[in-house]
Amino acid sequence: MFLTLLEKRRSIRKFKPQPVEKGKMDALVEAALRAPSSMGGNPWEFVLVTDQAVLEKLSRAKPHGAGFLKNAPLAIAVCANPEKSTVWIEDASIAAIFIQLAAESIGLGSCWIQLRDRMHDNEKTSGAYVAELLHIPDGMVVECIIALGYPDESKPPHRKENLEYGKIHMGFYGKPFRK
Repeated sequence: MFLTLLEKRRSIRKFKPQPVEKGKMDALVEAALRAPSSMGGNPWEFVLVTDQAVLEKLSRAKPHGAGFLKNAPLAIAVCANPEKSTVWIEDASIAAIFIQLAAESIGLGSCWIQLRDRMHDNEKTSGAYVAELLHIPDGMVVECIIALGYPDESKPPHRKENLEYGKIHMGFYGKPFRK
């Protein structure tokens, strides 16, 4: 069942103009809060956004790769406090993929929008732009935004025979993994 979920999940950038129900938002929140973190530190926090005017502004967080957010009915900003964990990036990333997999399991599409180490413009980082817009306190870093909603596009699964098995090594690097 889990492998089928992984097979089906694709990045969705076109969404129907249908709101995500509270029950489904609750499921996404629960998935995020169940994500593992190093030593149980849970350095992450999440901001759910449904306001279309704010989503429009979030879609301008960086010059490329965020524009589709203006048509998503829901976004979740994944943030973390680097003071709470030296592996906050990993912890936030794990929580983000938990959100995406939960979304797929309940009939929603999603797409990761990378913000950390990206620029909004020549002077401001994407993270700073989003932090200012969403009133995220100093000390918190925005890792990414997950765009969510009911898919308005269909993508076939990646074919198993196209998976990059050459990147899998057995025992030591350079010894191919045999299927």
